[in-house]
Amino acid sequence: MAHKKGQGSSRNGRDSNPKMRGIKLFGGQYAKPGSIICRQTGTKWRPGKGVGIGRDWTIFSMIEGTVFFDQDGRRINVVPIEFEEANAEPATA
Repeated sequence: MAHKKGQGSSRNGRDSNPKMRGIKLFGGQYAKPGSIICRQTGTKWRPGKGVGIGRDWTIFSMIEGTVFFDQDGRRINVVPIEFEEANAEPATA
């Protein structure tokens, strides 16, 4: 029995398409409602305040604001813009 199939058939040639996972919006960046902050498999990053988590563990913004990471960069929050402006330190002249 021959162990070579002949006709140039290939045993390789199988590869999966890239999934484009990872952080899409980093800390301090602006997020509008519905914008994807992170694509992941499992909960490498966890949702915090102002964000939701999809069926495929996609973390997305539910409010308008700025992305903020805490718990050593493992929890993602979105801080509302009004809240940031209220807590901003006044500039001294």
